[in-house]
Amino acid sequence: MNKIRYKICISGGAEGKNAEKAYPLARKIAEQLAKKGCVLITGATTGVPFEAAKVHKRAGGSNIGFSPAGSEIEHVKKFRLPADPKIFDHIIYAESGYTARNLLMVRSADATIVIDGRIGTLSEFTSAFEEGLVIGVLEGSGGIADEIRHILKVAKKGYGKVVFSSEPIDLVEQVIEKITQTKKK
Repeated sequence: MNKIRYKICISGGAEGKNAEKAYPLARKIAEQLAKKGCVLITGATTGVPFEAAKVHKRAGGSNIGFSPAGSEIEHVKKFRLPADPKIFDHIIYAESGYTARNLLMVRSADATIVIDGRIGTLSEFTSAFEEGLVIGVLEGSGGIADEIRHILKVAKKGYGKVVFSSEPIDLVEQVIEKITQTKKK
């Protein structure tokens, strides 16, 4: 019997002041996801997602990037995003800008893990939350990830399928457990 390969999206800051803290955490999560046989989905961007994709690939994982661009040329020249075929097994050119790309990306995954991040990460989190998807939040990674509990409290939305941890390996375990529970329903 084939093992189920969950698709996990990593959402996080493409740049920012938390790189020193967030990058090593993203790498740990990516390595654990590869060990679990998961496919990694990212926004085919720089920063946290790219660091995760590099480690995931080195650990034997498969990577899918979702680009806001309509072509590889636009992806590289207009958006200035990486297109390294040694890192990405596939890049899907959504031709829809960042906002629509975010929705397509999180809906293509079984879960999204939020590490650090800014407004784009918040958009990805919100899309996943509103779609009722499983979300893991790496607390202590900085940026928007450290604000999500507060945002949910202010929004009076409850936690839905959101799990939290400050430990990368624990977060991966919780996310996979939550996906498994959700798929059984």
